[in-house]
Amino acid sequence: MALLIQSGVKGWMTDDEIAAAVRRFGPDLDIRTPDTLGVPTDIRMLAVSTLHPDVPKRLPRLALVQKLGAGVETIVNHPALAPQVRVTRLRPDAPAREIAEFFLAYVLRSQRHMDHYDTAQHRAEWLPIEPREADKTVVGVLGLGHIGGRTARMFRDIGFQVEGWSRSPKEIEGVTCHHGPDTLAPMLGRCDYVAAILPSTAATRDMFDAALLARMNPTGVLLNAGRGDLIVEDDLIAALDAGCLAHAVLDVTRIEPLPASSPLWYHDKVTITPHVSGWHLGDALKDVAENLRRLQANAPLLHQVDRAEGY
Repeated sequence: MALLIQSGVKGWMTDDEIAAAVRRFGPDLDIRTPDTLGVPTDIRMLAVSTLHPDVPKRLPRLALVQKLGAGVETIVNHPALAPQVRVTRLRPDAPAREIAEFFLAYVLRSQRHMDHYDTAQHRAEWLPIEPREADKTVVGVLGLGHIGGRTARMFRDIGFQVEGWSRSPKEIEGVTCHHGPDTLAPMLGRCDYVAAILPSTAATRDMFDAALLARMNPTGVLLNAGRGDLIVEDDLIAALDAGCLAHAVLDVTRIEPLPASSPLWYHDKVTITPHVSGWHLGDALKDVAENLRRLQANAPLLHQVDRAEGY
């Protein structure tokens, strides 16, 4: 029983680098890459970041797809993936911390008016502005799972007022938690910053449409490091132009890489980063090795996804 590492992503770790990292946790395991594939029927487990359309049909005995990350929407909905194939994901601490830091970096930059000072320096102008105080600033976190919970606690510990929203009830000490669709829009209107780290499901796709964007704080900033299909991008541009919100920071977009023709690149109220908020996996690749062992032993898998629910 073999594991095939085929990341499917350019500009990140190579397949060989991932395979070497997994072997550190399972030197006895049969771990292959596309260059060492061998007989396709040996492959029972596949580890990917992106599952390309033609891959499942080339692995006729595939039993498990392991996502090298958290978001699994393109895998669970993959048209060529047989229904009996199970899907697991990772829940690493390293990228959860990095995503929380990503949100924090942009919020602190805004709080301390760094863009203003960059502009003033180029003009040789000495123009001090009073910083905004954390305890008078409301940060909303959408999604209070592994990553969102880490984000909410990070902002709480620095002294921000933090409100969180999730589909089902959650409790985080020092965070005002809301749940259910009726509580979302009122919360958005109170937030100076909204950090979105929601999964892509039927309930979240296109959630931020014109109607919801119109309920935001007009001076607020929307930061999305979850999934690109959370936001209707044409509606976002219209909402920014209409003053429904002040700025958007997008680490994820509906199509990635974002096409050069997209107006998001050129809008003065949009900041684009190329899906880099969470980069490192830390020691989470030990779970890839462990899931191969569990698959061999017909034991319960780590972090298995409900394909019907999508997460």
